[in-house]
Amino acid sequence: MNVPVLAETTTPKWLRVQVSAKHLEATGVYSYELTSPHGERLPAFSPGAHIDVEIGAGVVRQYSLCNPPADDHRYVIAVLLDPKSRGGSVAMHQHVQPGDFIRISEPKNLFPLTPEVPQSLLFAGGIGITPILCMAEHLAENGQRFELHYCTRSPDRTAFADRIRQSGFADRVQIHFDDGDERQRLQPEAILERADGDAHLYVCGPSGFIDLIIDTAVRADWPEQRIHREFFRAAVLPADGGTFDIQIGSSGDLIAIPADQSIVSVLAEKGIEIPVSCEQGICGTCLTGVLEGEPDHRDSFLTTAERERNDRMLLCCSRARSARLVLDL
Repeated sequence: MNVPVLAETTTPKWLRVQVSAKHLEATGVYSYELTSPHGERLPAFSPGAHIDVEIGAGVVRQYSLCNPPADDHRYVIAVLLDPKSRGGSVAMHQHVQPGDFIRISEPKNLFPLTPEVPQSLLFAGGIGITPILCMAEHLAENGQRFELHYCTRSPDRTAFADRIRQSGFADRVQIHFDDGDERQRLQPEAILERADGDAHLYVCGPSGFIDLIIDTAVRADWPEQRIHREFFRAAVLPADGGTFDIQIGSSGDLIAIPADQSIVSVLAEKGIEIPVSCEQGICGTCLTGVLEGEPDHRDSFLTTAERERNDRMLLCCSRARSARLVLDL
């Protein structure tokens, strides 16, 4: 799975872009084309990358880039109107219009393609098609073997269907509808069984869909380093966990963390700003080294092996199993 790097402590750079187009891609899904107000090139990105979008005061959301990486004049994102929205998707759908100016981060990639692999298996569930479609276009352009399985509820909820049908790789894509005939339903066991012995798997979508694909791969003895995933929403975990202490490795300062506050919020009160983005444990921005103690990992970012090492943790959501954690700060 993805190998994260420790979060940087520098303030992220924000870019001012203009919404040059907005299109209805499927029921509940709008795409947005973002360009430089002065027609300048935008920072390069690689397949699987995402950007932070500042939607309003204190509201920042992450959206995958779904246009070809060769585009250097625009970014394209797609936003699903989420019935469980915390305000981000509603604001994007209702208030962000062509001609508007918004702030975004430079692209970040926590879900990269592994270079020079003989075969890639791409699985997308719903709006999870956004990074996966970018990957497919890149692989096709570079003549690499892949197949894409796209699972959606129904044809009217299938974003980018026309774009896929008109692509040069349409014969390598299978779209599976939840309300379709049983014979066209996704059969992950059969797909993984016929894959090359050194193929890599990439999956993005709702947590239940990701769990299905990854659990199938694990049962089929796929090694962890060939399984890559990206979540759009973290699993719901208990908010409490008791009190514990954080010690700052560089200064020795000891800080108490109450049961009803996150580590990042308490550190912010003490003047220690930790870069955060999703605040759900899915993006890796606040990943921080652990020098002593045992974290209580509550994220969806670290792999099982990375969690077992207990040498890093996501401060936005995780807590402590030990009475004290010494952080590499």
